[in-house]
This record gives sequence, C-alpha cells and structure tokens, in this order.
Amino acid sequence: MRCTVTYKVTSQWSGGFTGDVAVAVTGGTVNGWTLTFAFANGQQITNAWNATVRQAGTAVTATDAGWNAQLGTADWGFNGTWNGTNANPTAFSLNGTACAAG
Repeated sequence: MRCTVTYKVTSQWSGGFTGDVAVAVTGGTVNGWTLTFAFANGQQITNAWNATVRQAGTAVTATDAGWNAQLGTADWGFNGTWNGTNANPTAFSLNGTACAAG
C-alpha cells in the first residue's frame, strides 16, 4: 500500500485558517484509518469535519468518521488558529505507514 497526502490552507486570516487534507491510497484499500502529522509552528485545530480529530501539543491524529472508513481516497477539513507562522506539515503517516506529500 502507498499513500499520498495533500495538505493545503484554503483560507487564512489574522490568527485563523481553514485547512484541507486529502488522502489517497494506491495498491489497495484501507478499512479503518488513522492519519498522524505534526504542526511545526504551534497551530491548533479548533473543529473538523469528515474526520474525528484529536490534538496533543503539535501532534494531530485524525481518524475516519465511520462512514468513510473504507479508504481509497478521503478528504477532510478543519478550522484552526495560528500565531506568527503557519507552515504546512511535511510528514504524514497513515496507519503507521509513512505517506508521500502531494
């Protein structure tokens, strides 16, 4: 299995932003997924959709919402806060397997 994650900021304003995360799997499918990554600049997710998201410090864990557990591709989004710099995360892992950044 190979995975690719495309992370993008779709909207940004002073102190806040909206992000979109697209996950694609090739060479198979996944039934039940957990995506992990870390923010580099202290960003905080305030709410999310199409995934259940937990954050501890800079570490983010997103899991399927049940209805989208069978993963070939998935797209989820969130709102968050930032201060100073809002750099994109660069390393992602899906169910413990490193993903390429798309």
